[in-house]
Amino acid sequence: MRPLLQRVFPALCSAATRAVLGRRTVPMALRPAEGAERAGGDARSAAGAVPEHDGLENVQQKKIFEENKEKTQHREEPCAADSVDSLMSEMPFVDTDIEDECAMHATSELSIKKKRKQTTGREIEEDMERKKKKNKQYQPNYFISLPITNPKITGSIQAVQDAIIQKDQRLSKAMVRSGSLHVTMLVMHLSSEEEIRIAVGALSDSKIFVDDLLKGKRVDLSFQGIDHFRNQVGFVNLAENDHTTLLKEIAETMTKIFQEKGIMAGEERSFKPHLTFMKLSKSTELRKQVKKIDSSLYEDFKNHYFGDEILHRFDLCSMLKKKQPNGYYYCESSIVFGKSHEADLVKEALRRETQALLPRLNQIKELLTSPEIRTKISKELFEDRHDSKSKWKSCIDSESPNA
Repeated sequence: MRPLLQRVFPALCSAATRAVLGRRTVPMALRPAEGAERAGGDARSAAGAVPEHDGLENVQQKKIFEENKEKTQHREEPCAADSVDSLMSEMPFVDTDIEDECAMHATSELSIKKKRKQTTGREIEEDMERKKKKNKQYQPNYFISLPITNPKITGSIQAVQDAIIQKDQRLSKAMVRSGSLHVTMLVMHLSSEEEIRIAVGALSDSKIFVDDLLKGKRVDLSFQGIDHFRNQVGFVNLAENDHTTLLKEIAETMTKIFQEKGIMAGEERSFKPHLTFMKLSKSTELRKQVKKIDSSLYEDFKNHYFGDEILHRFDLCSMLKKKQPNGYYYCESSIVFGKSHEADLVKEALRRETQALLPRLNQIKELLTSPEIRTKISKELFEDRHDSKSKWKSCIDSESPNA
């Protein structure tokens, strides 16, 4: 603090120092003269002499004064440290520490930084919330499915699931039902009935391009071996061959067709066809209990051959709508390939007709369960029955011989 004040207030320091030192030094220099004067007066009084004013005393005082003045000037030149201390002690801000001032400034700066950090943190959180909402808005809710219908494949997967559950009962909640087994070709987000209609049209248009890629060939997809995604998802691999390569080309072509129609389809990562049979995300409670799926649970099936699936159909399925009774996803539309699958075309047509009739059947059921409608129907039936009896009786009477 003191060095700083000396630099900031050099003139004040010098002037104040001289004033203090002058005030302190001069009286000290005069004391011997006063003592000598008193001594001389006492001596003369004791001798009975009359006081004299002969100038000798004045000369002596002048001499002492000049000596003291020289000493004072000599002391003023170096500006002693103790004098500066005395000066500093008289300053009103002497007890204020510059480190405290700096600390206060640093604290205020730290507080500002914290506020900025808090503001920045809030902005980041708000930005994350916006991204979450945006991501939620565009989360996939539909997908193109390649259904697995070969009983050999579904039966083998069921055997693997049973073996895993025997070792860890908790994972029963993670298993995919045999009716839901499929290979996902691509995912998309459809936010309205209009977009669903466009997606149905895109799937229908895809058939022409897929048929052109197939050129009448049959695609046999061979499933062999088990792998996982980050120990969260267990799936059966597709053996790498020409048929699997063709399936990847089909997926890429379909993705482009959907995107050209304005549908948000496809994923950033490259397409890896697989058949999921187990995933922890099926149960929130399970994910709290089991963080990872132990690969040793299916060690015996890691290289197991599950069977072949012949490509014959693609479905546009909903992830959120209620599944069908057999466990398969709600299907908006389908396309079928190959001449040997004419029966599937008939089944698909019947399925669509059934879905169209279901709302009407439900309305009829609701009407029949209404007490008023039931009473009205019963009354009408009774009247019809009574009328029929009357007509029947009149007919018999008319045909009677006695009539």
